[in-house]
Amino acid sequence: MDLGDRLTTQQSSLQNNQDHKERSPVILIESNNHGRQRAYHRQKLVLVWSAMRHFAQELEADNWQVTYEVATDFATPLTKWIKDNQITELQITTPCDRPFLKHIQSLDLINLNCEITFLSDRHFLWSGEEFVTWAKSRKRMLMEDFYRAGRKRFNILMEDQKPLGGKWNYDQQNRKPPKKNLQTPKPLIFEPDEITQEVLKWVKQEQFSDYGKLEPFNWGVTRKQAQEVLAYFVEHCLPQFGTYQDAMITGEYTMWHGLISPYLNLGLLEPMEVIKAIETAYHEQELPLNSVEGFIRQVMGWREYMHGIYFLQDEEYTESNWFKHHRPLPAFYWDANKTDMNCLHETLTQVEETAYGHHIQRLMVLNNFALIAGVNPQELENWFHSAFIDAYDWVMQTNVLGMGQFADGGLLASKPYAASANYINKMSDYCGNCKYNHRDRTGEQACPFNFFYWDFLNRHRDRLKSLGRMNLVLSHIKRISEPELAEITALANKWWSEELSSQ
Repeated sequence: MDLGDRLTTQQSSLQNNQDHKERSPVILIESNNHGRQRAYHRQKLVLVWSAMRHFAQELEADNWQVTYEVATDFATPLTKWIKDNQITELQITTPCDRPFLKHIQSLDLINLNCEITFLSDRHFLWSGEEFVTWAKSRKRMLMEDFYRAGRKRFNILMEDQKPLGGKWNYDQQNRKPPKKNLQTPKPLIFEPDEITQEVLKWVKQEQFSDYGKLEPFNWGVTRKQAQEVLAYFVEHCLPQFGTYQDAMITGEYTMWHGLISPYLNLGLLEPMEVIKAIETAYHEQELPLNSVEGFIRQVMGWREYMHGIYFLQDEEYTESNWFKHHRPLPAFYWDANKTDMNCLHETLTQVEETAYGHHIQRLMVLNNFALIAGVNPQELENWFHSAFIDAYDWVMQTNVLGMGQFADGGLLASKPYAASANYINKMSDYCGNCKYNHRDRTGEQACPFNFFYWDFLNRHRDRLKSLGRMNLVLSHIKRISEPELAEITALANKWWSEELSSQ
């Protein structure tokens, strides 16, 4: 059986049966119920289902015996297929996402005399078990340490056991604010073919979700197209990627970012394939090391680390809420027109139109606001999982609950990623077109990012003292008078009162 996020012939279930395809039938199932579990962005549904249909076509062309089912649920067509084909062993690559793994394990196939065999997942450089072994050997579990271990293990950007250039990390060179009149490359887009057009009509007809614009749909849906995206990134975007990877500009949705994560998470690209392409380009084209290292760190560092943390933690991690935040998700996360904060309006409009936003938009705009405003982290994680085209359970649990909301109390990050409007003004041009003043934390023009930021620090002052890296920031509260702190709290409460009354 093939999983919708393992669309690669390199997965174990296909590799193990390569020499006897005629005796190893394959089934892929589109479950409509699964598509309705969340209010998924409609482009996410199109991407996954179109990619699955294309992959089934490729398998058939390679002489695999493929059954493709579009069904209400998952179990019914699977049970029928097992009976019809007299399947005695169902081989499946171990699902990455814990909820789907539990669903597979819950299937009662005993009466069908069919055994389920879970095969190793080759979708990551480090298996879950290897990450656990690494983690248990550490006194501290920092991503930077893990990233360096990966560089050494796989000999990436290394020379004589030392990092190329003499440094492991060039992040300090990768935080440049945007200049005026930057000439950014246009992203590579694909016109929907007949299969994708059918899926577009299907998603529109069945009304799985009303979130997100369905068209224009410009994503690739095959391995060949994913490889073209990777090659395009290397040629047109990689040289400037590092320098401006944290920058945000009105109307610029992709900047120099790779747009590769959806294809990695579907299995259309392999992580080492991407890393090697970047490393090869560095050697052959003498590209800036800060851009090359910065991108490889995202794939070899953060992506692998997030998956490892997800594997390491039990189900209780999903309920983490260290700050005990319980405010509801503001309505504008689902409708960008309901906010007059320009940074949020621009970012959320972009997500509605493309199902995509780059890492700083996600972390320092969308996550940051929810954190300082006290939004329930589980509600926010559900929105992220629904809204983004590269979202899966293993991706969003760690990125939102751990990194974005500090809900795990510091397991993943050493301090909360909380910031005022000053950061957004520095790294974007959003504030210049906003009704609020990014400098004000009180008064009629005060930016909500400002009064929420200081209210967040003030109301969690005692808890934040336990985090060494927060002491300098907390010391700044002493400079704010009690009357001003009271006004900041009043503004935060007023904002929530108006937000809740409008919902």
